[in-house]
Amino acid sequence: MSEFWLISAPGDKENVQALERMNTVTSKSNLSYNTKFAIPDFKVGTLDSLVGLSDELGKLDTFRGWEVMEDFKGEAQEHLLANGRLVDLTSFVTHFEWDMAKYPAKQPLVSVVDTIAKQLAQIEMDLKSRTAAYNTLKTNLENLEKKFMGNLFTRTLSDIVSKEDFVLDSEYLITLLVIVPKPNYSQWQKTYESLSDMVVPRSTKLITEDKEGGLFTVTLFRKVIEDFKTKAKENKFTVREFYYDEKEIKREREEMARLLSDKKQQYGPLLRWLKVNFSEAFIAWIHVKALRVFVESVLRYGLPVNFQAVLLQPLKKSSTKRLREVLNSVFRHLDEVAATSILDASVEIPGLQLNNQDYFPYVYFHIDLSLLD
Repeated sequence: MSEFWLISAPGDKENVQALERMNTVTSKSNLSYNTKFAIPDFKVGTLDSLVGLSDELGKLDTFRGWEVMEDFKGEAQEHLLANGRLVDLTSFVTHFEWDMAKYPAKQPLVSVVDTIAKQLAQIEMDLKSRTAAYNTLKTNLENLEKKFMGNLFTRTLSDIVSKEDFVLDSEYLITLLVIVPKPNYSQWQKTYESLSDMVVPRSTKLITEDKEGGLFTVTLFRKVIEDFKTKAKENKFTVREFYYDEKEIKREREEMARLLSDKKQQYGPLLRWLKVNFSEAFIAWIHVKALRVFVESVLRYGLPVNFQAVLLQPLKKSSTKRLREVLNSVFRHLDEVAATSILDASVEIPGLQLNNQDYFPYVYFHIDLSLLD
């Protein structure tokens, strides 16, 4: 599974024993794979200052805006570059090490959070700018490609017809395109010359066909166009409104070629940018998780700082309910009210503004790595 539970409990003897008991039970029951999650000792100000940081970190704890990677996810998620090593997302989380070079732990905690916030804001701003340009190009190309799809009634014909299919620059004659259902091919050949006066004999030719029918040419005098259309409709033949314009066809073909070329030129640089910055944003996001655990643990368990963070990876989706029950049983001594509320959703926790389902006797944060699924 690509799901992780990041929890913490106070670091005194009683809770160390509880953590050991949790490891034993979850291991024997094959519920989760557990590893210690190392978090540095940060400079803590007042508890009041941590409340504000808690709110700020909650706002940063998202991994959004990467929808454009749908086009790139096979390549972009192939590797995650972290601290000079190529590791996948799961390995980075399970072997997490705080990056002291990027985020010095000796700085005031508020400065560390501010550094990450500015980094993520810059990445998100660049992402919006780059993806807006790419998505505009992609949409224009998709809209143009749609014109080359569909049936003979709706699709563009510029890639099908040629100059030689038409009588052009004639004062009196015009070539029309007619869609004929496949079962009616024989009828068309027998009757098209007599559908109206002034139809040029033997002027029809099959240009192309799809599953339903074929596209035929027919040449006639301009003065009988409307009469021919009416008679054709009566016989289940459809005159397609199309007049050969060499300049327009050339423009449409050149536009398609240009958009394909532009998309190809943008793809490489954008892919490289995404690989680097997806990695940077992901690394920053996991550091935010570590900071949240630190701040919430201090707020929950108090000073001096003394807690142990553990990363649990549930082994099966079906075992998550049982895993939650085990954690609740092991740590219920930390908060009897919270433990009770898990079993009985009708119990309200005084002073708590969160949904009861999100509050447990221990500090808990969820990490979901199915970012591009």
